[in-house]
Amino acid sequence: MAEKLLGKSAIVTGADTDVGRAAAARLVGAGARVMLAAPGDCKLAETAKQMSKGNGNGDSHVAHFCCNLDEKLSVNNLIAATQEAYGRVDILVNAARRSQPGAFLDMKPAEFDESFDINVRNVFVLAQAVAKKMIHQAESDEAFTGAIVNVTSIAAQRTVPELFGYSVACAALDQMTRSMAASLAEHCIRVNAVALGSVMTSTLREALKERSELREEMVRVTPLGRIGEADEAANAICYLASSEASFVTGQILAVDGGRLVLDPLASPVR
Repeated sequence: MAEKLLGKSAIVTGADTDVGRAAAARLVGAGARVMLAAPGDCKLAETAKQMSKGNGNGDSHVAHFCCNLDEKLSVNNLIAATQEAYGRVDILVNAARRSQPGAFLDMKPAEFDESFDINVRNVFVLAQAVAKKMIHQAESDEAFTGAIVNVTSIAAQRTVPELFGYSVACAALDQMTRSMAASLAEHCIRVNAVALGSVMTSTLREALKERSELREEMVRVTPLGRIGEADEAANAICYLASSEASFVTGQILAVDGGRLVLDPLASPVR
């Protein structure tokens, strides 16, 4: 997929996470100019420098912007910074998410609200703002096509009591992805999602440290017989963002080694 995204500009949120970093690096490798976004400092400057150096395209191909997505001003500033750096926004990857443990009877309303805000509302606010910019770009560019890729989880389809709030939020994000796709299709903007399962993330890495038997259990219920890597999720994200998926919209692509075709794993992991 080398240079498939040449000339395209992308925003990748959650660039401080395993999947977010991998997705950004994959987009850069495909020729895109990428704005890395994450809250706080999160060493984004160093990440951007390393991606540019490794790709050989120069610093101008990877920029960074530290922001909190729950603040409207930060969202507007993120988009403005991307336009200032690259002149346009063609791709949005919503990789910022948080898996918060909590069972239905124990969860406080504030905790449920927080999970929904981080995993659904923030995606909605940023995607809506970016989509409006994309539509404006299309007014002066008849050949314009945009792509939005949300990162969700197979927890949306697997009922895990210990992940009540996160599971509900992911289910909402899946439906929002489909609804966004229907709303934006007339504007030549495709919207899809990648649902992760059995993919190595920092959250899973910590869970494996706490439960030594968990790795074996996950491998057992994964048809491909192993835990996936962040780069494999990034490949799916890059595909959906590229012209290779030009006739694909409103889809939830599971990157889970086949876990969804078997009985659910009764553990609060993703």
